[in-house]
Amino acid sequence: MRAAASTQFPRSRTLIHPGRFNPVRIQSMRSEAARHIRLALEPGLSLFDALVKPLAEIGVTNASTTILGGYFETLDYCVAPPDPSGNAVIAYTKPILAGKTYMVFGNATIGVNMKGNPLVHCHAAIRTESGVVKGGHILTEASIVGPYPIPVLVTSLDSFELRQAFDPETNIPLLQPHAKAEVHD
Repeated sequence: MRAAASTQFPRSRTLIHPGRFNPVRIQSMRSEAARHIRLALEPGLSLFDALVKPLAEIGVTNASTTILGGYFETLDYCVAPPDPSGNAVIAYTKPILAGKTYMVFGNATIGVNMKGNPLVHCHAAIRTESGVVKGGHILTEASIVGPYPIPVLVTSLDSFELRQAFDPETNIPLLQPHAKAEVHD
């Protein structure tokens, strides 16, 4: 007698963070105002500078972006396997040099780091010069836009700020939404 084929997928692994459980799994805020911008990343600039500088010039310091694909002269990335120390569920690897690459598609979030400076958090799928497809966390300050402008769709987040802050549940710093600080004259 033959066993029936199962249509059920195996259960996804359960990740348990080291800190106290937060019942609000995803911290979110709604922006009452937003601008949609088409941006071209300038050749020769780091991905960080190509995003942060032109957006800051028009007053955008918090945004969600979609990178539509293009060539990089050089690109560094890392991945996040389980943390061997157990201090967190994941720990980023050392930088991996991909060299000349084509970014197939990427998403970058722009906010501020714990020191109040601009931060760009980017994940992407890339194709290396040898044709191998990889993906991971892009090191935006070390990744240099190639010879052609790269198109990016930007949605500004004008009603709140994204700030990197220590998250006690995951035991790592995360970008989190916060109400904008009021400015008084």
